[in-house]
Amino acid sequence: MAGEESNIHSFMKGFLIGGIIGAVTALLLAPKSGKELREELRRKGEETLDEVKHTYSETSSKIKAILDDALYRAEELKKEAQRHLSEARAKAKEILKEAEEKKAEASQKLD
Repeated sequence: MAGEESNIHSFMKGFLIGGIIGAVTALLLAPKSGKELREELRRKGEETLDEVKHTYSETSSKIKAILDDALYRAEELKKEAQRHLSEARAKAKEILKEAEEKKAEASQKLD
């Protein structure tokens, strides 16, 4: 699970950096005045930041859903393991009781 989060964070960093580099490169190669260029850079930066925030929000929601599901499944497995353990204990007590009864019977026969 931690590996998936790391991959997502790496993707997000790459997405942000790639978007910024692409926007800056496109704007620098376009023939515009300094004021127009600065305004365009600001606007593209805001758009990219909004996209990153949106993607981060969606990804966070998906991660939360995955973690919630994993916790639910872990809890179900824990309950099942406890049930099996209880059954095994009951069976062991039954076997011990039968063994004690046989021991008592054998002891009476020897007397």
